Amino acid sequence: MILLISDLHLQEERPDITRAFLDLLEGRARQATALYILGDFFEAWIGDDAMTPFQGSICQALRQLSDSGTQVLLMHGNRDFLIGEAFCKAAGCTLLPDPCVVQLGGEPVLLMHGDTLCTGDVGYMKLRRYLRNPLSLWLLRHLPLSTRQKLARKLRSESRAQTRMKARDIVDVTADEVPRQMAAQGVCTLIHGHTHRPAVHRLQVNGQPARRIVLGDWDQRGWAVQADEHGLHLYDFAFDQAGTACA
Repeated sequence: MILLISDLHLQEERPDITRAFLDLLEGRARQATALYILGDFFEAWIGDDAMTPFQGSICQALRQLSDSGTQVLLMHGNRDFLIGEAFCKAAGCTLLPDPCVVQLGGEPVLLMHGDTLCTGDVGYMKLRRYLRNPLSLWLLRHLPLSTRQKLARKLRSESRAQTRMKARDIVDVTADEVPRQMAAQGVCTLIHGHTHRPAVHRLQVNGQPARRIVLGDWDQRGWAVQADEHGLHLYDFAFDQAGTACA
């Protein structure tokens, strides 16, 4: 069994989500051969050198899962793209490129965070290209901690304001971009997060039946994809105010 999750946006202000995630690590994830985290794992990450005690506790929990025998694989999201090798080494996880193709359920599956599919959001795509430029990444990692904290707060505030103002289709995937990227990678299944719109979409890629599985964000419920001998299954589970998984 393999599990895939995305968009937990872990932060101290949401202990219910943190508890639900830790319950997953201590329960179902211990039975899995691998756990894939497809971006926006943390609400914000301003550098491995700025890890807070809260983030450190999450790092330690991932290390315990890894040490138990479950492979942990992490992909950058738009909120935590500054996660680096130091965190991954401490957490016992492997940093995945976005996009990447892996074998799941006996077929090649394309994994993405999902933000690069939203090409209609021109302003965001321009900002993403700037922030992910290697020179920009180097500069960001070497800014004073206080400056990075202010910049992170500013970007989060602007992102929330702009998302509220943008049309619904602008912040969703671009319909033509999905089959284009799937065809380029030679796959019939895509799994991603980012849009916070969990669903299984049926489509055609090069004249063949295909599917796009969208992971939901963790808020009032958790979302995961389970890959096993029966195939790929998107499921959700509720958790109470203490964060106890009720699946």
